[in-house]
Parts: sequence; C-alpha cells; structure tokens
Amino acid sequence: MSKSALVGLTRALARELGGRGITANIVHPGPVDTAMNPADGPFADGQRAVTALGRFGVADEVASLVAYLAGDDAAYVTGAEFAVDGGHAA
Repeated sequence: MSKSALVGLTRALARELGGRGITANIVHPGPVDTAMNPADGPFADGQRAVTALGRFGVADEVASLVAYLAGDDAAYVTGAEFAVDGGHAA
C-alpha cells in the first residue's frame, strides 16, 4: 500500500512541479546487497531465485540510474517509475 502511495505522490509532484522545471520520478530497487540485506544472508537464496538475473544488485547499479535521472540528460523524464531489480518484477 505504501509503495502505491509513493507512486501516486510522485505523479502528483511531477504535474505540480513540472512547470518550475522540477522533475519527480520513483526508483524501485529489488534485492540489493547491503548491510541490511546481504547477498549471503539467511533469506538471500530465495530472493536471488526470484530474479531473472539470478543475483543481487549492487548499490552502484541503483545509484547510476538515480544519477542519470538527476542529470540534464533526463530533463524531460518526470512522473515515471523505474525498476532496478534484476527482473524481480518481470
């Protein structure tokens, strides 16, 4: 429910702030190897098994999309959803 609320908020912000040149997008990361969700943790095998790529992502893979969205090359991208999840939602 909270993820749907964030999607709705993102779309509303995109419409409301677009006239000021401000973009709003949302990134949905999948299993990413972090201290809170390690790739060798007790639940890792199950998470890995449900991704199309069969592995955890790394923080740099998510960060590179966020950096792109924050840059000038993505100035026309707003109100969009992006999954960086190794095919978890595929």
